[in-house]
Amino acid sequence: ILGDDIEGSPLVLASGDQDGVVRPTGRGFVAMPWLSKPSALSPMWMFTEDGAPFGGDPRHALDGVLSTYTDRGLSVAVGTELEFYLLGAESIGGKVLSLSELDRHDQLFTDLYEGAEAMEIGAEAVTSESGPGQFEVNLAHRSAMRAADDTWLFKMLVKGLAQKHGLTASFLAKPYPGAAGNGFHMHFSVSDQSGENIFNDGHEAGTDALRYAIGGCLAAMPDSALIFAPHGPSFDRFVSDAHAPTGVSWGYENRTVAVRVPGGPPEAKRIEHRVSGGDTNPYLVLAVVLGAALYGMEDAIDPGPPLAGNAYETSLPRIPETWAAAIAQFRGSRILPRFLPQSIIENLAMTKTQELNVVSRLDDEDRKRLYNEAL
Repeated sequence: ILGDDIEGSPLVLASGDQDGVVRPTGRGFVAMPWLSKPSALSPMWMFTEDGAPFGGDPRHALDGVLSTYTDRGLSVAVGTELEFYLLGAESIGGKVLSLSELDRHDQLFTDLYEGAEAMEIGAEAVTSESGPGQFEVNLAHRSAMRAADDTWLFKMLVKGLAQKHGLTASFLAKPYPGAAGNGFHMHFSVSDQSGENIFNDGHEAGTDALRYAIGGCLAAMPDSALIFAPHGPSFDRFVSDAHAPTGVSWGYENRTVAVRVPGGPPEAKRIEHRVSGGDTNPYLVLAVVLGAALYGMEDAIDPGPPLAGNAYETSLPRIPETWAAAIAQFRGSRILPRFLPQSIIENLAMTKTQELNVVSRLDDEDRKRLYNEAL
């Protein structure tokens, strides 16, 4: 957010503030349909001068996790769901799944679908949500890295097209205190070398691999809160009875829990991770969720019984409730180094500590302005 040097970081003065190298990710040029003049961007990722992956690049963190899956003969498919507000849309809340709310922004969403097609992003469905001017878009299930790339690029597209239509798109986790927050839900399944879904045994409950993957996600969840809620206002979203999880829990077809196993045919058996807000980095979210799932499968972590009914009325282990607590738990985690590079952990903890110190000195209006401009 701030763009300042991180105090005490070994990447700045202690190392001489070294240069590095960016290289194309292999996706090729991507259209930028929100600009008036035909333009394209080339997605890059970062390396050191000797060709090694740069330890501070979140895309490399996800690549490291996915490489571990590949080494075990496994592959991951991911679909993402993004919620956002159109600020300036002058809407009244409570219009969940409203067709008239979509009709009001027909040209914007037409441009959105066409733009996603031009960028080769699989945008499947747009629905209105319960907040004033709030919408959700589902992106197609694809390989995990492609899903993360698509999610990052799609957020750029939404923000750019909103501005082109005289609006502002916000992925802030909780733009309005009394309205629904913006979530970023990810669905994932894991396949073996023959292409078979390892979560599917033909029955509703699914396999031991499914349960163990959930167990790993739950075990790593409190330590990962800084990834799922990276900013001060991110924690405003974690309130009871608002479709954002507040406790560490799982269940079948239960939208009050943190980790949900959706219904559907057995061959589509998958896990939905519901904790992240819309203001997160998709590469880091996928890295910690998929890393935790593999950790759970390898250590056979039992998630306990699934929760039925209202999770908000159940006594559960809590997700850290403040930014400071999340930073401390993230930095001191014994689980996250199993699948995240130590450089990512240290760099992010230092960055967020500095942001916390700066933001705590601002008044409410300046703090709100800072987050709205950034998110």
